Amino acid sequence: MDKKDDIKNNSIIITVATIVILVILFFLYIFVPKVSLKEDILILGMKEKYRDQNLVITSPFIDFKNNLKKESNINYQKPGDYNITYTYENKLWHYNIKQKVKIKDLTKPQIILEGEKEVNVCPSKEYQEQGFKAYDNLDGDITSKVKVTKTKNKIIYQVSDKAGNETTLERFITYEDNTKPTISLLGDETLLIPLNEAYTEPGATAFDNCDENISTDIKITSDVDTTKLGTYTVTYTVSDEAKNQTTLTRTVKVLKPLQENTIYLTFDDGPRAGTTDKILDILKAKNIKATFFVTNNGPDDLIKRIVNEGHSIGIHTATHDYSYIYSSLDNYYNDLNIVKQRIYNLTGVTTNLVRFPGGSSNTISSKYSSGIMSLLTTKILKDGYQYYDWNIESGDSSFARNEDKLINHVTSSLKHNKANVILMHDTKSYTANSLERIIDYAISNGYAFDTITSDTMLIRQKVNN
Repeated sequence: MDKKDDIKNNSIIITVATIVILVILFFLYIFVPKVSLKEDILILGMKEKYRDQNLVITSPFIDFKNNLKKESNINYQKPGDYNITYTYENKLWHYNIKQKVKIKDLTKPQIILEGEKEVNVCPSKEYQEQGFKAYDNLDGDITSKVKVTKTKNKIIYQVSDKAGNETTLERFITYEDNTKPTISLLGDETLLIPLNEAYTEPGATAFDNCDENISTDIKITSDVDTTKLGTYTVTYTVSDEAKNQTTLTRTVKVLKPLQENTIYLTFDDGPRAGTTDKILDILKAKNIKATFFVTNNGPDDLIKRIVNEGHSIGIHTATHDYSYIYSSLDNYYNDLNIVKQRIYNLTGVTTNLVRFPGGSSNTISSKYSSGIMSLLTTKILKDGYQYYDWNIESGDSSFARNEDKLINHVTSSLKHNKANVILMHDTKSYTANSLERIIDYAISNGYAFDTITSDTMLIRQKVNN
């Protein structure tokens, strides 16, 4: 074989070898997985799970993930250096790759401000720290490590945990007084004064957040005239140095005193057919006027007759259900308004006369709401109503349930040197049957009769709840 043939054969061999190598390389490219890491060291926060996000596997046609095993010693609850080892193995190939993982505390601590984040401070005063707390997920309470920096218009709070995570929070300070002073009345918000009796001003006190004592700066204006029946207003006004002004009013009612040697017949719980109409007949025959505190019961025509025949009419609540009316202010007023509307619809009269079931001194109300009578007796007056108790209880709903006992008790309780406000019930037949004899006794013994009106001074018992 000559030299030319050797060259030719060698060329063929090289070509074939090259092709074989290329085929092998192509085979390896296609079938051998290529595993690599995006980063040699991966940093994760605590509780931030690693889900092979740093691993890169390249294989165009075959999924080699099923043959990939992973071993890890990571404790996600504890900062430190950890490893993940990936191992790939089949009949042809075997290799592994290690991923280094650093678990770090990347959570910033938390600062919690007490009080407001935006605070108004009096111009003449310094800001007084309202308090703060600082907590870290690993270090716990780190309040003592908080650094507080004061500038003109803000307070800066800074704290770092052991891992170097830092938190900054700011509280903003405005030096201005935009808070109105407060006024507190001495005495009741609604005062009741008998006609022709001198009015004594109870006074008031004032408080301001910036100015120490401004009670002496209160200006009082009044239109009270105790020589005339009516409702009057006393106005209290005060301003602080920043010109913030507060005004408060007190209502003063000048009322006609209850008269001595006078009987005020008052009837509760009606009307009731068969008894209220009989009582009205007796009063009409004797030309005497009385006061009826009505409920939502009974015929409408008796409500009309009470007003048409010149008697006073007041509200005794719709249901007289203690468990309902004394369980809340809203319930009481809802019940009250039902009767108030009924009276107006039937007669055109808007009455402000009220009698509490059980009287203002009742204690059964405490079973349903502690302190409700103290609230009601104040609110009723504030809302323009007037409530009336009694100083003679006829006993017709308790111990005097027959005519003789009732008559004897009432007549023996009458006194010439006082106003005699008698509690009776126009729902009782023995009360209706006794009324004429009680009236005859009173007339023969020189007593006068009168009604309670919106001009009449209140008669009130001691509030016990």
